[in-house]
Amino acid sequence: MTDATRRRPSLFARRSWGETSRISAILRRETVGGALLLGGALIALVWSNSPWSGAYQTLRDTTVGPAALHLDLSVATWAADGLLAVFFFVAGLELKREFVAGDLRDPRRAAVPVAAAVGGVIVPAVLYALIAAAAGGDAGRGWAIPTATDIAFALAVLAVVGRFLPSALRTFLLTLAVVDDLLAIMIIAVFYTSDLSVGPLLGALLPLAAFAFLVQRRVRSWWLLLPLAALTWVLVHESGVHATVAGVMLAFTVPVVRSAAAGGPDAGPGLAEHFEHRVRPISAGIAVPVFAFLSAGVTVGGLAGLATALTDRVAVGIAVGLIVGKPVGILIATWLVSRFTRADLDEGLNWLDVLGLALLGGIGFTVSLLIGELAFGLGSARDDHAKVAVLAGSLVSALLASVILRARSRVYRRVHEAESVDLDHDGVPDVFQPEPPRPTDAGHGSPGPG
Repeated sequence: MTDATRRRPSLFARRSWGETSRISAILRRETVGGALLLGGALIALVWSNSPWSGAYQTLRDTTVGPAALHLDLSVATWAADGLLAVFFFVAGLELKREFVAGDLRDPRRAAVPVAAAVGGVIVPAVLYALIAAAAGGDAGRGWAIPTATDIAFALAVLAVVGRFLPSALRTFLLTLAVVDDLLAIMIIAVFYTSDLSVGPLLGALLPLAAFAFLVQRRVRSWWLLLPLAALTWVLVHESGVHATVAGVMLAFTVPVVRSAAAGGPDAGPGLAEHFEHRVRPISAGIAVPVFAFLSAGVTVGGLAGLATALTDRVAVGIAVGLIVGKPVGILIATWLVSRFTRADLDEGLNWLDVLGLALLGGIGFTVSLLIGELAFGLGSARDDHAKVAVLAGSLVSALLASVILRARSRVYRRVHEAESVDLDHDGVPDVFQPEPPRPTDAGHGSPGPG
């Protein structure tokens, strides 16, 4: 038996150069978005704790929109329901691409990030429930707050302390975050939907079907697609399901690969990648930072107010869920996959590197703030305490991850140098796999679903 046949599978195997390049481009754009997100949150915190905090509250509570359509919403609600629908549309596009043409289409590759994401949801939720159980009232509704990972915030940290993080670990982090987004969407749709109206929800299927019909025929005209998307959003909002779910529904209809008539997968990026390229800058540069600005502003009330917020069992449960529960869940799930598949870590890596990534998973910001508002109501005392806990827990998780990743920077630099060697000068580093077979559309010459 040769060494090759005896070699155990790798826990964080490298992808092809094409997939690695695509993910690197996404990470660069999300890093810029993360910096804008942090800037928006910082401005909100400073403003809401300044002598002009009343102006911030007035801005956030200003009502805009037609009352006849039940869309006379506060500016903060427009940000949570409207702008984050753009964010979830991009997340849905990335999620579908991963299932159709990325890591998640291969069960062996998908096992690690999927298990890690599930573990990173279950453990913090359980810890929160155990800690907040004695708080009474509506405290139990906040169980999902510490389950989300904010990829933009996490990548902003990586940009500072993990520039040379190996490509396989970066891919793992992004894939984990994509699955995390899917779980968050499911949680919001199932557990935070109240007063469901079936009529508008069924009505939303009509513009959604029209949108799907057009995109499956590779129609890109915004003046056709945007009104249909907006009508779908309005009807989902009217149904009682959180309106951000409409963004995911729309994204899942977009084909990932080109039709056979258009040359098939080898002819270039599909419509999903085209939309993602156009919409991601809007999501990362406008939608998420504006939501952070309108959501993160909480009046702390000095040291006494901070102490009051952080001693609330709800806040303690959130902070412990993010700082302890999230990394523990990710680590345990990853170890279990390694144990049952007999997969090894790549040469040069160890479990300290997995711990660093798992701590980055404890940076829960955008979706955590959204779930806090859904659980307790925007502006309520418990929502304010939840925001303080999310900010504190995310900051501590970021600092702990930074310490570990910075300590391993020499190892990452060596791996990065090895991944940059291109002795045959073909533009593809020698360590990367050849391109895998591309998925193909069904049918002969017709635009099949992607």
